[in-house]
Amino acid sequence: MEIKEAILRFLEYCELDRNLSLKTVRMYGYYLNFFQKWLFLSHKVEDFVVEKIDDNIVRKFRLFLSHEYKNPYKGVLKRQTQNYFLVALRSFLRYLVRQRISSLSPEMIELGKSRDRNIKFLLTEELKRLFAVVDPTDEIGLRDRTILEVLFSTGLRVSELVALNREQANVQSGEFGVIGKGGKARVVFLSKHAKEWLSLYMAKRSDPYRALFIRYSGPKGKEGLTDERLRLSVRSIERMIDKYRKKAGILFRIGPHILRHSYATDLLEHGADLRSVQEMLGHKNISTTQIYTHVTNLRLKEIHEKFHSGNK
Repeated sequence: MEIKEAILRFLEYCELDRNLSLKTVRMYGYYLNFFQKWLFLSHKVEDFVVEKIDDNIVRKFRLFLSHEYKNPYKGVLKRQTQNYFLVALRSFLRYLVRQRISSLSPEMIELGKSRDRNIKFLLTEELKRLFAVVDPTDEIGLRDRTILEVLFSTGLRVSELVALNREQANVQSGEFGVIGKGGKARVVFLSKHAKEWLSLYMAKRSDPYRALFIRYSGPKGKEGLTDERLRLSVRSIERMIDKYRKKAGILFRIGPHILRHSYATDLLEHGADLRSVQEMLGHKNISTTQIYTHVTNLRLKEIHEKFHSGNK
């Protein structure tokens, strides 16, 4: 089978049979079409049969990603980013095996070892400064303060936050369900502060729009736009947080995901166990949650100081 047709069938399989999100399918498409383009250029062909993909081709592709390719915007690819290409390729090969198409075994592709991630998070004092610079006296300021409080209280991904509708946010119970990455459902919880701000924000809303967080600038619905077009975008929240970051005198760049890291850090620092935090973050594997070693390592130090005989 030629690779163009095989990739198309694989993406259809991901969407229809595996029920992956459209975003995930698009990313698979990006990585595999990148591999396909490299394959055509390196072999000077216009198509390539998947049965001829072997470990030598994969090794040359890995060398290209590691030593030759530079992203026009971000430069040299990090090892973790290189692995994304390999994960997509491995999933593609698994699909070929299921279709009984003879090709390279997916087990032959080993991911490169990544360095431990350096997680950025906000200290308690920095969080207070960030929240304090928001002026909640108008509808935009009230919305923005509520967004910050909800992000820090729930650990939501920004994509999950912007997808929320008003009927989902149960202020009375202080908890509601979301569908995260890979269609994984979980429950998130509102803190006392987040419930107070969300109540104020929702009481202020007199519009009929479904989205929990809406924009107040740009074209309005009466100008022919649908209800969904008034939903606040991920990019708008990123710009909003960067604006308040500057006002708060926080020198390093932050985004919505840093509030998610700060949420997890706060829970662990106050005694939550790693498994519980894994569930609340919606991580599929505990290894993903273990990036918060800056907290767990501190806990180990405290245990050592308390129980090791050399400290008595």
